[in-house]
Amino acid sequence: MVMAVYGYARVSTDRQANEGESLDVQRRTIEGYAMMNGLALDAMFIERGVSGSKPLGERPEGAKLLAALGPGDVVITAKLDRMFRSSLNALDVLAKLKARGVSLHMIDLGGDVTGNGISKLVFTILSAVAEAERDRIRERIAVVKEDQKGRGRYLGGKVPYGVRVSDTGALEAVPEQQAVIAEVRRLSAGGAPLRSIAAEIERQHGQKLALATLSKIAKGDQSNTLS
Repeated sequence: MVMAVYGYARVSTDRQANEGESLDVQRRTIEGYAMMNGLALDAMFIERGVSGSKPLGERPEGAKLLAALGPGDVVITAKLDRMFRSSLNALDVLAKLKARGVSLHMIDLGGDVTGNGISKLVFTILSAVAEAERDRIRERIAVVKEDQKGRGRYLGGKVPYGVRVSDTGALEAVPEQQAVIAEVRRLSAGGAPLRSIAAEIERQHGQKLALATLSKIAKGDQSNTLS
């Protein structure tokens, strides 16, 4: 049993919102679809000048829509890209709506994508596209990280001993710590045990270093120095 029927429309720019043409087209499309399917619109949630890059739940009207929905409700939108930023985002929200007993009608995809015969096909297509999106995201992140690493940028995590993060995000040497690293390696090369090295570093430089840190430095772990 249908409890409430909501429409959702969105435009990305203030100019589109002010002119209203795109919103009017979406509104008429939604109203016409509802009429043809015997549905009476209870309310329209209209997003003006909001980028599609924002997830539905982070948009002002989108958040209100999601908060208003209950079991048996119906949501109608003209196009997938008016409501979702990507297939990955769409797949996630669709699964949550189905679990809540809410029907979503995307007119450009043929209507009800949560409860009728095209639902399985739509979910299969969205799943395939979403996986491709995940792959592209992973590839972009890998490329960015490789570029940042090549330029000596800090990639996150614990900052290694001997360096610090500069104001520009690059790793730069800490002279006093680099001197300690050189001394640790000199003592280690001479056969001194780690505990003796630790005592000598504390005596000479006033720094107490963990044996695990000293071991990494002594072994020439490059994460402790700038390449």
